[in-house]
Amino acid sequence: MLATIIAEDFAGMRSQGQGLAERAGFEWEFQPIFVKKGDIFSNLPVRFWPQPLKRLENITLSPATKLIISVGGKGGSAGAALGRLHHLPVVQIQNPRIPLTGYDLVIANQHDHLKGKNVFIARTALHNVTPARLLQSKQKWQEEIRQDADKVLGVLLGGANGRYKFDDNDAVIIAEKINSFIQNTGMRCVITPSRRTPSASLSLLERLLEPSRAVVLSGQGTENPYLGILACSDLLAVTQDSVSMISEAVATEVPVAILPLKGRSARIEYFLTELLKMGRVQLGLENISLNRCDRLDDTSLAAEEIYRRIQF
Repeated sequence: MLATIIAEDFAGMRSQGQGLAERAGFEWEFQPIFVKKGDIFSNLPVRFWPQPLKRLENITLSPATKLIISVGGKGGSAGAALGRLHHLPVVQIQNPRIPLTGYDLVIANQHDHLKGKNVFIARTALHNVTPARLLQSKQKWQEEIRQDADKVLGVLLGGANGRYKFDDNDAVIIAEKINSFIQNTGMRCVITPSRRTPSASLSLLERLLEPSRAVVLSGQGTENPYLGILACSDLLAVTQDSVSMISEAVATEVPVAILPLKGRSARIEYFLTELLKMGRVQLGLENISLNRCDRLDDTSLAAEEIYRRIQF
């Protein structure tokens, strides 16, 4: 069966839709959405859009589509409209910020504070980080990431997102924390940036970490080291701006440290507070235990919920 994922063309949204589709046993295709240039409603919140499909570039569904998986606000608005138009079931990921009646299932996080008969609450963002995928990535990346090191610290860098900032000052602070940690532990450090990591700040971070011989790895497609770092590290450190990256980190069996950034997001702070209560993350690298942890991953539970709610 084919699921069509409807979302803006962001890696995190694509990953959430892909993860859910694969866990539910669907083949999938990704249909990115783009707002038409010059549309008079484009600067308004999605809940105020009349006829949302007219606000977007043309969206074409494959005739084989059996399920629409929509992600985010714009994706959710388009997904609900497409479901009505083509008489297809719709599963929405994240709070769509419009009435929930257009969806067969809404998968939200605790920090979305949603309630309803068609709402399923997941503790983390959905993703495609499974034990099998981690094992495959470990086999591919272990030699390059671990080399001869006894222990490895993997660092996942995000960037500015409208709520948090990432600039040269943040690079200096993060470098100081990593240098201090490496000096105290002797661990090897491997870092990977995201598309939102400012190139100038990343270059500065690299220079500041030269004394500790930290390595920055990046790449696209099959050469992206992201999953390899998740699979091969003994400890992960993640900047606090990304619910997706933090969710993927806690889906491993290693401890996770959160690296603070300037800014504020009530949703992300609530998300982190819940993970702190569970003991699954720690703020900062100081005095962190390297003991193995239980995986925290609700994506499979969300996939099971699809079949409880929808008959195919």
